Amino acid sequence: MENSQNIKSMPQISSERLVSVDVFRGMTMAGMILVINPGSWKYKYSILSHANWNGCTFADLIFPFFLFIVGMSIVFALSKVVEKGLPKKDLYLKIVKRAMILFFLGLFLNAFPEFKISEFRLMGVLQRIALCYLIVSIIILHTNLRGQVIWTVSLLFVYWALMAWIPVPGVGAGHFEKNANFATYFDRFFLTGVMGYYEKLGEPEGIISTLTSLSSTLFGVLTAQLLKKNISKMEKTFTMLIPGVLFILLGILWGHLLPINKHLWTSSYVILTTGYALVIFAVLYYLIDIKGYQKGFRPFLAFGTNAITVYVLSIVLARLIKIMTFTIADGTEYHLRSWLYDKALQPLLGNLNASVAWALLYIPFWYGIMLIFYKRKIFIKI
Repeated sequence: MENSQNIKSMPQISSERLVSVDVFRGMTMAGMILVINPGSWKYKYSILSHANWNGCTFADLIFPFFLFIVGMSIVFALSKVVEKGLPKKDLYLKIVKRAMILFFLGLFLNAFPEFKISEFRLMGVLQRIALCYLIVSIIILHTNLRGQVIWTVSLLFVYWALMAWIPVPGVGAGHFEKNANFATYFDRFFLTGVMGYYEKLGEPEGIISTLTSLSSTLFGVLTAQLLKKNISKMEKTFTMLIPGVLFILLGILWGHLLPINKHLWTSSYVILTTGYALVIFAVLYYLIDIKGYQKGFRPFLAFGTNAITVYVLSIVLARLIKIMTFTIADGTEYHLRSWLYDKALQPLLGNLNASVAWALLYIPFWYGIMLIFYKRKIFIKI
């Protein structure tokens, strides 16, 4: 195509939409709401909290799962755009525009609602998604499958080499402890003053760890490329399921050399979480797109088709609730969440169960809103 010259040909896209992708995205968003909206941050089950440092909990699976899905979605979206013959310049503008919107939306969430310049944080969840979307899109447009595999694997080993071989002043090389590792040292050199509340611990969405987060996204790309292959659906299922199990085992084994760590987004963490993503998605693909069992998964479609929207709005509302305070008769000041937690949920369920109950109530609240969007075909594309 004349307008798309110099851009590598994309895989052919089937007109059939994979419902399992939207369901997996929706399940991930529901999990994120559950993790980041406890009734009290003092009381959280360990499985719903990030690992204190090394290790991996349910909460630590959410973000890499979403990046995995971002990688899959990029393949589907870019293939359709390239097939329409969009001029190369317009295609790049489209990619850059979306990345910028995501990045600045992340800046808004970091600052909302106080907007204190003294607590400004440059990086964050949406910023990482924006960078991964931008860089991975460019990689896809200029490489074939072999090149994408090379990028995916190389980034993991480049990260490992940087962390293992480059010495940190006063500490040395090959350390992965808090405040004593190359990623934190590097981020502090460039990001000090713009890490917000992460100034002491180090930026979890930092520069060095972005390298491996690109691999998390690229594994989603490779999975989408598999789904485009002209092989049977059962072959596709097993080609995801078996490597997924092997990746889990490999991640655990690699974790003995390179700690599994979300904050540092280590290579072993990428392999482990990608393994879980492959296994879960393979099961969903089999049940939904092969066997047609969609009814029980429909609630997740409402979340999955407006994922960024529900993520942003759920955070905005949660923070608004915290600043809307009132004083009861005895002079105690509450905001709505703390009042419901202290007066209704905690006496009935106890601290831990009350805390998770609040989050579990918050999920159907947003499901109701997103269901309205879904039924009215309101899909906000950022």
